Amino acid sequence: MSLILPDFSSSVVVRAADAEVVGRLPTAIRLLADSSATGGALSVVRATLTGGADGARPHRHDNSAEMFFMVSGTARLLSGDEVVTAGPGDLVVVPPGMPHAFAAPPGHDADILVVITPGVERFDYFRHLRRIALGEASPESLLDAQERYDTHFLRSEAWEAERSDARERER
Repeated sequence: MSLILPDFSSSVVVRAADAEVVGRLPTAIRLLADSSATGGALSVVRATLTGGADGARPHRHDNSAEMFFMVSGTARLLSGDEVVTAGPGDLVVVPPGMPHAFAAPPGHDADILVVITPGVERFDYFRHLRRIALGEASPESLLDAQERYDTHFLRSEAWEAERSDARERER
């Protein structure tokens, strides 16, 4: 059995008012604790999606598990080849290497606490996404950073069908 021992000696406290928010609704990411703050134990963000917004497109993490805890609302989550619906209080944990993605269904909002363990320095990943959204960086530039953030993008027929069906239901 391998055990990763985090290396930090004091509690991590992040006040809601002090957390950096990347993006703006319909998709906003609140940066709560990066790996460096928790001695590598975990990384934590809170994703707020409104009106059926996309959260993350299909990807995998080779070295970390990812946990999605539904604070409120409803989300659709890709977990491997399965798309599941999660509501308030539900928990979905995706193991390392498994494809996953998430979004709010059309007409719904989702507030999701996302934890990656062991942690990966990912705050700059979300800031990079903001630069892409603002046209300051190309979408292709993210491909060069996949290893750094242990975020490897992939195609998922199950997810493509889910989002296509969701858009059809919205019409």
